[in-house]
Amino acid sequence: MKKSPEEHAARFDKKASEYDESKSDEYRACANLVIEHAAPDAEDVVLDLGTGTGAIALALAPDAERVVGRDISEGMMDEARAKAQDEGLENVELDRGTFREPEYDGPVDIVTSNFAMHHLSDEEKREAIDVIAGLEPRTFVLGDVMFFGEPDPEAPFYSPDVDDPATVGTLADAFTSAGFSLTAVERVHDQVGVLVAERSPVAEAEAPDE
Repeated sequence: MKKSPEEHAARFDKKASEYDESKSDEYRACANLVIEHAAPDAEDVVLDLGTGTGAIALALAPDAERVVGRDISEGMMDEARAKAQDEGLENVELDRGTFREPEYDGPVDIVTSNFAMHHLSDEEKREAIDVIAGLEPRTFVLGDVMFFGEPDPEAPFYSPDVDDPATVGTLADAFTSAGFSLTAVERVHDQVGVLVAERSPVAEAEAPDE
């Protein structure tokens, strides 16, 4: 991580009020794909990590039982809380948490994240995916800055001073090592995409005969 969580939080606190208007077409396309692939049912609990101003969390809330959003920026979450109130969404709960310490130990069916994990180093991404796997969701939908090939150093989609994107291969390996299987790879841009990972339910061991 090129900056500390506190430095990232302060940076996003400052830009919170203008964040939604500043996003690129690629960001919006990515968010739409994350929402489309997550597709929660009425009984599902969704954990949205790096929830920001709630683009994913608020879009999924009407179809889910509950959406739990976690972020390190109170300013960003204040924007999300205001929008949730305006939209009359009562099943959204927002609080501080990180990828590696989401501060949530309840049931999770679907984990989502959009344009947030790239702030972590590759090793930290692996640690985060391991933590998320431990929550036992059936699906993890990740939209993010990621490299499908060699990034063009003259035209980076990201900010090298604060961002640390991984290759698609590195992310795929991290998901596989954590017990996920990639079921979809959506390429939005040479440096932006969406990965859908599924976990097979663990078969319950048969009880021994008495």
